[in-house]
Amino acid sequence: MTDRLVLWDIDGTLVTTGRSGERALLALARELYQRDLGERLPVELAGRTDRLILRDLLAYLERPATEEEVARARAAYLAGLPSALALGPAQLLPGIGAALDTIHQHPSIHQALLTGNLKEGARLKLTHMEIWHYFEFGAFADDSAERNELGPFALARAKATLGLEFPPDRVWIIGDTPHDVACGKAIGAHTIAVATGGYELAALERCHPTHAVANLADTAALLRRIQA
Repeated sequence: MTDRLVLWDIDGTLVTTGRSGERALLALARELYQRDLGERLPVELAGRTDRLILRDLLAYLERPATEEEVARARAAYLAGLPSALALGPAQLLPGIGAALDTIHQHPSIHQALLTGNLKEGARLKLTHMEIWHYFEFGAFADDSAERNELGPFALARAKATLGLEFPPDRVWIIGDTPHDVACGKAIGAHTIAVATGGYELAALERCHPTHAVANLADTAALLRRIQA
């Protein structure tokens, strides 16, 4: 049986955490830089890596994006994330519980993460949602600030962790933004765009993913697509 690799995005695809990441960033702006930015961050979030978001936030706050300052902001963000997660509301998106469990039990389909989250941020979010254990490895913002560069890291970790090489026609990237689709195309992988985040189905369809769906509630259909 031919092995396949499924690489999941997190926010807007697997879970919604009630803007916990954004709230943690707003808190760091208040506590670290004494700047109250209100209820919304003045930087783009959807589909972008945490490293780029932190750099943009520092630029908005007129702070130098030195290695030391980025590390300081990153530490403050991760320290504040558990409290933000506890405020909720957080939930798995439609069909995710069944999809993760079904794939986990399938002998020839492996699942991992490909996300703009920092690895520790991903661990905190998915541990909070009790699904961290489903993922064998991942590619994270720690690896690159550019999402389109994360695919090769995921494939290298697949080889290191599983001892398997996955050609593009056996890799599926699932995400909720055009950035996820572009990331998949960058390595020639199949893509499933799901409209459970900030983009409507029609907008995702215009990016020409392999498939675009409203949600992942139909586990049997998802499995058929991955095995096609």
